[in-house]
Amino acid sequence: MINVRKTSRLLAMPVLWMGAVQAVFGVLSFTFFHDQVTRAFLLPAAGMMLAAALIYLMTKKIELGGVSFRDALAFATLTWVITGLLGALPIINVTHVRFVDGVFESISALTTTGATVLTGLDHMPPSFLMYRQFLQWMGGLGVVIFVVAVLPMLNIGGMRLLKAETPGPMKDDRLSPRIANTAHYLWLVYISLTVLCALCYYWAGMSAFDAIGHSFTTLSTGGFSTHDASMGYFNSHRILAISNLFMMAGAISFALHFRVFSRLGRWRVRWWLYWRDEETRTFVVIVLVLAMIFTGYLFANRHYDSLAVTFSYALFHVISFITSTGFGAADFASWPPAACFLLVIAGYLGGCSGSTAGGNKIVRNIITLKSIRNQLRQLIHPYGVFSLRYQGGRVDYDVRSSVMSFMTLSAATSTAITVLLVATGLDFWSAFSAAAACLNVLGPGFGVVGSNFAPVSDTGTWILSAAMILGRLEYFTVLALLLPAFWRR
Repeated sequence: MINVRKTSRLLAMPVLWMGAVQAVFGVLSFTFFHDQVTRAFLLPAAGMMLAAALIYLMTKKIELGGVSFRDALAFATLTWVITGLLGALPIINVTHVRFVDGVFESISALTTTGATVLTGLDHMPPSFLMYRQFLQWMGGLGVVIFVVAVLPMLNIGGMRLLKAETPGPMKDDRLSPRIANTAHYLWLVYISLTVLCALCYYWAGMSAFDAIGHSFTTLSTGGFSTHDASMGYFNSHRILAISNLFMMAGAISFALHFRVFSRLGRWRVRWWLYWRDEETRTFVVIVLVLAMIFTGYLFANRHYDSLAVTFSYALFHVISFITSTGFGAADFASWPPAACFLLVIAGYLGGCSGSTAGGNKIVRNIITLKSIRNQLRQLIHPYGVFSLRYQGGRVDYDVRSSVMSFMTLSAATSTAITVLLVATGLDFWSAFSAAAACLNVLGPGFGVVGSNFAPVSDTGTWILSAAMILGRLEYFTVLALLLPAFWRR
């Protein structure tokens, strides 16, 4: 049974944070952008801050030490639901979309999915566009991790919150004995890479506004853009190359980034740690192999005249999909059907654990393939004993069981949501690509959702909103709340 009062007090922090964020953008709208949408931000912000203050006053005597796993699971899930609902208010106020579409847009931003129901971005208020971009950046590393970072009093139960939030099957990778310090280090890496990305975009020719906005959604592997044409708006292969680099950085474990650069200034940057890491090494190899396959396929079909241009677009879109970013630089929906299907499969492969990327994660793919290999060996050598090793160490049975359960659940959930979307009126290809886009927090779809998700019915939009949270928290955290045993004492 969860502790309702303790969980309520914890939830006051994300409510306060969302109010503070919207207040900042209201001030920016009034003082810097002068785009006449100040009230759209400040009114809901005031309500959120008042609500957070009331919750705090009502629960101020509650001790937060010793957060249970049930409390952590409930807090992680409810944080994404509540911030998704609250984040929708400025979207609804500025664009006048319906509530269901505003919530979809907000959840898509916070979960770094990048699916959208909006059009005409080029003519929207700049403060609103930057708010959209910032929501993705904020959701990239995780709102829960932010709470752990700013509330030192959560140190006792912080690891449980971190486990409920962090993607990947192996979640005991601390950078510091104190969980709050671990969260601080992760945010330090995240912010540093974001600043570097913005500077590189600006150097490559983006305006300062676009450089900052796209750095937010590149490192978060979110994919929102300030333009309807996404990265294709800039018509620059130099910008695509920079985007490739930082999308890859966002899809590699931030704990690994920290270890590579942690001795900077004292010793040297230890670049070899990237290649020594089995998951990162496999991820890079998969990206290069897929890019070469796509280049050969598109060039053979004469989709582009130049081999260099073909490779640039192929590499960019492979990285965009496998990292679950979802940027577009060309009309990839017009590519041959086989290429589009392979992009969807790349989205299921995903990035590395402990990163901002979605999908199944490379470590799970590695363990799954090694498990299959061992089963085949067992058939040939019935009395043989075969251990499954990863990163030079033996993989415990509970990790293997968790991975196989996740892969099964991923396939089953994709099938179920596809069927539900077909029942709402979508054709199979559109339904399947929409389900894959939201469960893998990827963004772009194909078929009737190739441009945006506006054609989806209200019922389908609610289903996909739930799918994004389900995929962002990697199924188990959310589904545990649906079990009757979770609510028993």
